[in-house]
Amino acid sequence: MQDLVAPALGTMALAAAGGYLLGSIPFGVILTRLGGAGDVRSIGSGNIGATNVLRTGRKDLAIATLLLDAGKGAAAYLLVQVLFPGVPALAAIAGGAAFLGHLFPVWLGFKGGKGVATFFGLLLAAAWPLGLLAGATWLLTAAVFRKSSLAALVASAAAPAFALLPLKTLGLPADGPVFLLSLGTAALIWVRHQENIARLLRGTEPRIGATKG
Repeated sequence: MQDLVAPALGTMALAAAGGYLLGSIPFGVILTRLGGAGDVRSIGSGNIGATNVLRTGRKDLAIATLLLDAGKGAAAYLLVQVLFPGVPALAAIAGGAAFLGHLFPVWLGFKGGKGVATFFGLLLAAAWPLGLLAGATWLLTAAVFRKSSLAALVASAAAPAFALLPLKTLGLPADGPVFLLSLGTAALIWVRHQENIARLLRGTEPRIGATKG
């Protein structure tokens, strides 16, 4: 029994460590520095994500940050899925670890982003219909209210519910690991948005494209 359990635990630890290190890459900081836009942590909200990178006035850097932050979550999930086919829990562990890496990157003293782009990348990799539904929810909310944080909160809260939809032709409901991944990452997004929630309640949360927030 020990011979069977030890390799499984070792594989889980390896997947988690690899996912975390990949998720820890602070693309927002790297790209703004390389692009001559300074340190993104010193402007706006101080966040390292694409929304704050946009406040530098560099849409190209913001788009690149968005894609790379989403890509690292998707890459962590898909890489483990390819290496260990038929073990969805292991891919979910790697993806969840990448998400934690973005939130708490070792390279930045564990002070990272809020995880929204990485969240969507994970969902698209784990169950693309779920990712598309959550993404559409973000777009609709953002178009109506023009507040990125509110769109992220609504979309993340909706994702676990979408995962339970009885849409077999779309691959839903999602399997257990994917549902738990969506639920856990959504909860952490809400935790990381506590300041935004407070500003939303006060009516002081900046709109998309604002220079401060």
